[in-house]
Amino acid sequence: MSNSYRGIVLAGGSGSRLFPITKSVSKQLLPIYDKPLIYYSLSVLMLAGINEILIISSSEHLTSFKRLLGDGSKFGVKLSYKAQPSPAGIAQAFILGDEFIGDKNVALILGDNFFYGQDLLNIVHNAIKSTAAATIFGYHVKNPADFGVIELDDDGNAMSIEEKPVIPKSPYAVTGLYLYDNDVVAIAKTILPSSRGELEITDVNNTYRERGTLKVKILGRGVAWLDAGTPDGLLEAGHFVQTIEKRQGLKVACLEEIGFRNGWLLLEDLITQAQKLSQTGYGEYLYKVANEYKIRG
Repeated sequence: MSNSYRGIVLAGGSGSRLFPITKSVSKQLLPIYDKPLIYYSLSVLMLAGINEILIISSSEHLTSFKRLLGDGSKFGVKLSYKAQPSPAGIAQAFILGDEFIGDKNVALILGDNFFYGQDLLNIVHNAIKSTAAATIFGYHVKNPADFGVIELDDDGNAMSIEEKPVIPKSPYAVTGLYLYDNDVVAIAKTILPSSRGELEITDVNNTYRERGTLKVKILGRGVAWLDAGTPDGLLEAGHFVQTIEKRQGLKVACLEEIGFRNGWLLLEDLITQAQKLSQTGYGEYLYKVANEYKIRG
């Protein structure tokens, strides 16, 4: 368990890229195959060993998240919630989460980002165990101008990070997963709003880069990263999960299973959750996990 880190899921924003679907619902509550989108971002933090997590969203959607997730005990984690007065940039999460973060390091993941891959877990675990003050994760994309772009030197260090550049200096986009030491709160409080009126995460990353304490980890071909904040991205992620689950018979981002395998839930807790969902394929899967454990045990 990563006691030195607390996690934040930023599940705010207006979801305008998905209108009219998101006119009355948060995009992070939309389905990716058989689970809400936010399950997938929560799973990344949980798989990294983080079990104290803050969910930040607009006040109008927080009630729905609380109804879906509760206090997190059914997954073996402790969930807190914070309202975002208005979408004012990713870096705002550290200011809103100041009290929650306390004296800990923090892992931030965007609620509309989808990650999958065994290599991802190894990379994230190694980054958490390292002494790096800040770690960002890059991914090779065909349309880098749509993202924050990392320019790397021959040693893999960040030379520059530009937000949605007209002429990208590399094909590597900054993904929506970030690891920071406790200094990130103070840094976020000093940056100024951009021309978009937002506190840009790029400015936070460039502060660490200028200090010489920013590490970049490239996610290779064995990792899938999708932006599920568009209609195409939502559909692609759903098809991806369906393919994996149908082929392997294993669920992606089953939070109860992750909590159980991490030792945060007892067997009887897992069975209780299975009973509550017994009329669904999801509940049947939880029973399967419990029964396989009993057989092996």
